[in-house]
Amino acid sequence: MARHHGRELALKALFEYDLTKFDALALVSRVIKAESGDDRRFVEGLVNGVLAQESDIDRTIEENAIQWRVNRMPTVDRNILRLATFELMSSNDVPISVIIDEALELAQVYSTEQSKKFINGVLGQVAAKFRPEGDRDRLDSAEYHDVSPSE
Repeated sequence: MARHHGRELALKALFEYDLTKFDALALVSRVIKAESGDDRRFVEGLVNGVLAQESDIDRTIEENAIQWRVNRMPTVDRNILRLATFELMSSNDVPISVIIDEALELAQVYSTEQSKKFINGVLGQVAAKFRPEGDRDRLDSAEYHDVSPSE
């Protein structure tokens, strides 16, 4: 399974949990029933991580979503933001650009063009807070801005 598919499954489980507050483990098991061991662990890690840090994640989102309260956001947008914010906070091995691009792809499929722009803006600010150095593999990241060309 591609990581994108795993994030999509995690979003579905988080969305359903957000609406029903049904047992999260049962939801994850149902959503990933046909997935293999590593794929299963990836999805479970995302969902369990978001739920374990939900209050910190929501606070971070609200700090960066000017004049928006998390509980007033559309359910799908809220959970795309939670998923991506969790990864920005805890998955330093995944480039910022990948996390944001994945969130925008999910928004493209499951939400609106306006939501896509909103999600991009919020995640850009979250990324700047948690990873001010930017993506280490990109020349336009913050750590490279001070590098002057050699003569």
